[in-house]
Parts: sequence; C-alpha cells; structure tokens
Amino acid sequence: MARSAYADTFANDNLPPPEQWPELIFDLPGLQYGERLNCVVELLDRMTATGHGHRPALHGLKESWTYAELQDRVDRIARVLREDMRLVPGNRVLLRGDNNPMMAACILAVWKAGCIAVPTMPLLRAKELTVIMNKARVNATLCSANLRTEIEAALGDASLRGPVVYFHHDGPDALESLMRLKPPGFAAVDTAAEDVCLIAFTSGTTGTPKGTMHFHRDILAACDCFPKYTLQASSDDVFIGTPPLAFTFGLGGLLLFPMRVGASTVLLEKLSPASLLEAIQHFGATVCFTAPTFYRKMTPLVPGYRLSTLKKTVSAGEALPVATREQWRQASGIDMIDGIGSTEMLHIFISASGDEIRPGATGKPVPGYRACVLDEEGLPVGPGVVGRLAVKGPTGCRYLADQRQRNYVANGWNVTGDAYEMDADGYFRFHARTDDMIISAGYNIAGPEVEDALLKHPAVAECGVVGFPDDTRGEIVKAYVVLNAGFQPSAALVSELQEYVKQAIAPYKYPRAIDFRESLPRTGTGKLQRFLLRTPEFAQSTSSAQSAQSAPRAGMLEMK
Repeated sequence: MARSAYADTFANDNLPPPEQWPELIFDLPGLQYGERLNCVVELLDRMTATGHGHRPALHGLKESWTYAELQDRVDRIARVLREDMRLVPGNRVLLRGDNNPMMAACILAVWKAGCIAVPTMPLLRAKELTVIMNKARVNATLCSANLRTEIEAALGDASLRGPVVYFHHDGPDALESLMRLKPPGFAAVDTAAEDVCLIAFTSGTTGTPKGTMHFHRDILAACDCFPKYTLQASSDDVFIGTPPLAFTFGLGGLLLFPMRVGASTVLLEKLSPASLLEAIQHFGATVCFTAPTFYRKMTPLVPGYRLSTLKKTVSAGEALPVATREQWRQASGIDMIDGIGSTEMLHIFISASGDEIRPGATGKPVPGYRACVLDEEGLPVGPGVVGRLAVKGPTGCRYLADQRQRNYVANGWNVTGDAYEMDADGYFRFHARTDDMIISAGYNIAGPEVEDALLKHPAVAECGVVGFPDDTRGEIVKAYVVLNAGFQPSAALVSELQEYVKQAIAPYKYPRAIDFRESLPRTGTGKLQRFLLRTPEFAQSTSSAQSAQSAPRAGMLEMK
C-alpha cells in the first residue's frame, strides 16, 4: 500500500485485515490507476483543465452550475473544512442533505480536502444518526438547515461532536457565508489511491447498518465499469432520478457517472412519480435512475408527458419484477436496464442493456467483474442450480470494524446474500435474498416470484411476500398487499388473487394468507423491509385498508 496522506489514521487502522479482503481484479483496460490519486482531480479538476469548464454540470430546482462554477464552490468549501473547521486529512465528515447541487458540492469538497465523507439518508432520525456518528467517529458535520433538528438531537448523545456548519440559510455562520470569504482555488490533497474516502452505511434492510469503506480508486473503478460498458453514457447525456446521494446507487448514478463523462445531472428533492416525469420533460433528461416501485407508479402517468429525450432507464435497489418491466416498456417504449449492486461493492456489477436484455434475468457480469453461484459448501455450481451469488472485481467489501466481514467475504469472493441461478448462456436470474427463501411443506419458494405474479393483477399496487410460521407446513406463503385505487379488501378478492397466482406459477407457491395494508415498510432508498414483514409486531398490527368483509382477520384467509 502506498504512503497514506492521512494524519488521522482511524479509517485505515479499522480496515479488516488483508486476509479478510476479497480478491480485487484490475484486468479490464483503464482500471490500472496510479498509487497517488484524488478522485475529485479526475472527476472535476481534469474536466475544467481540458477546456470543458463551460459545460453544464449540475441542475437544481433554482439554479444550474457549470463544471467551472462547481469547481469554484468545491474549492471554497474545501477551504472552509481545512481553515475554519480545522480538519486534517483522514477526518470523517458527516453529510446531511437532500439531492441538490450544494449537497453534491459538499461531498466532492470533503474528498478534495483529503477527508472522508460519511453521507446519511435525509430520513434518518437522531437515534440512527448517533449509531453512525459513533461508529465512524465523526469529526465534523455539514448539514442542510432543514435537517438540523435530528442532527442537534444526535449531537447531544454522540460521544464525538466537532464543528457543525449548516448550509441553505442566510446567517453569517452559514456555509454559503463562510465560502464567500474564501479566495478561489484549492489544491487537492495528494491522497493515495487506497486512502479511504467514503464510509457508506448500508440501508438497513436487515436491521443493523454496516459501514462500508471505499477508496479513491474505488470511486473511479465504479465509474469505469457499468456506466462505460453497459450504460454507455456520453457527455451529451442528462441524468436524473430519485435515489439519495447518500445511497451509493444515487451517488454513482446521479453524480459520479455523469461527471466521469462530462455529462450533466438533475438533482431534485422529494420527487413524486408525477414530478419526476415532469422534470424529465422540463430538463430533457436522457438517463433515469430509480427503483422498480417508482417505475411501476410512473407507468400509468406516462401518456401525460413528453418523454422524447428519455433513452435509457436504469432499475436497481431491489429485484425488478417482469410485470413492472413489461408495463414500463409498453408505456414508454424503453427496455429497462436492470442491475444488481450493493453498498459493499459500491455499485452495479451484474446488468444488461440493449439487445442483451432478457426479461426475467438481471443480466451478465458487468465488464470488470466476475460472478458465480455457490452451493452450501461454498463451491461454484453450474447452470440451473440455485445458490448464493458470489462476485469479485475492482471493488469489494471492507467493513468498518465489523465481525460480519467474515460473513460477506469467503475464499476471495464477495457473497452478496442473494439466491441466484445462472442459465446455460451465462445470464443470472434472481430468486430471492437468501434469508427470504420460504420453505413450505418441503418446497423452496422465492418470495419475489410470488410478488411478481401478484403484481400482474390489476388490483395490486404493491406487495411483499414472506414466510409465516405454520404448525403443519413449517411455513406458509403470506402476502401483504397494497391495493390500487378503486379496489377494496374482501374475501372474494383474496380468493381471486390466490387463483390468479395459481394460474401464473406453480400452484403450491400461491399465498395461503393475504393481508391488505395501506402501505409497506420501506427504507429511505425505497427498498422493501421484508425482515419487518416477518415480525410478530407487524403481523399483529392492523390497517385501515383492511375490511370487515375479509373476516376472520382483516385480509387473512385461505389456510388450506
């Protein structure tokens, strides 16, 4: 490892031991980076240095910045971090903000100043923030003023405080005010390619979040694989989407990827399906990143908007149901680019685009990555066998001081926790998260397959399928269903949905219990929290969407 630039060595000291790292592969052309690397030099400074400073970089609700204007703001924020907040290289900076140009500039400034970004979801509360702040030993905070309440509550409990500077307000102590006092220009800290620059916390679909550590080199590697070879992005693209910048799906898709090719990106807060479509139309967006649930909700609204500029739509964050893919294609004329990634791997590592797309399959390993399916003994298996997905490439899992490192990395492979099957042509097909497989009367049933069948029924807006304890079968398939407008819970609808699933997939997979709800628990990134669906507290809770017509318990019938 090259000499670190960090005076504060906390992050590097808390990397897992090298023998617990996954094997890293850099055999793809363009992935051979030098020992000294600051990713902001490559993403931003090089763009302006080569004469592209006049090109648009970031579009917000009220203003747009060119690459030169973005560089000026990043440099001034970096000066505030080093001169006013007195941070040293290697310090960790907690970042709080919605998707907007200022939040993006803060992330880049932290990296350029030689510090480590710890971005957090806007929806997190003080209790969750306290866990992150203590685990990452945060030294300072940059926060949007509209999110200060939870930060101030968290700072009262966190053992580490450090300076806090708020942006998006007019006071003399605001970040904007401090920036105006700074001269232009800031020389990027000469970081090592393997200096940690990002601690991204997992989104909590399995409960306790883990801190994943990524290097300056990893940031560029993520940009030089999926967006280059699968998405095939260009400088003329205009990116847009919903995932938060604090989520690596959003950080890559809405900031890093467009900057790597000199494109522009639209950063907007609190988008709804209708307002996202409106923004695509207004900004002439060409590439959209969002989750399957959002595409499903946008589908019936598409005819009301002019989307002629939109060429590519990317789905990730959770499995893409075939029904959602087909409905979006019929409405928009665009074949979805599906992908699986993880916070541990930084971004998408299996995907397909264009003529390579096969409905029902996530795709093939993105150039730069390798993947296989492992059996229960940890050995690779051939086509047609369902097992644990394993992947390796130029990025990989390195948890911050966490014993779960041993669970994610095995024999050099990153073992993602997904149950997949590879077909004879090398396409990978998702079955379920490994902890979401339902074993009922000896049958292995993948919850997402049942969800996909249910989602094709016109009454179903959303659903989540899990195993529910049963004395006879061990588990039964239970579906929590959110209905579309115009449909009401009833015993007749329960039976109709069950018969519908029996006709679509193997009859033994049908949901023997259906529970109607007004909403389902999701993370701040939109992922369904299936682990909550399995808790007795959720099962026993009631919803005003339930109906007395579906006795004996609202929406729950058919224990056949």
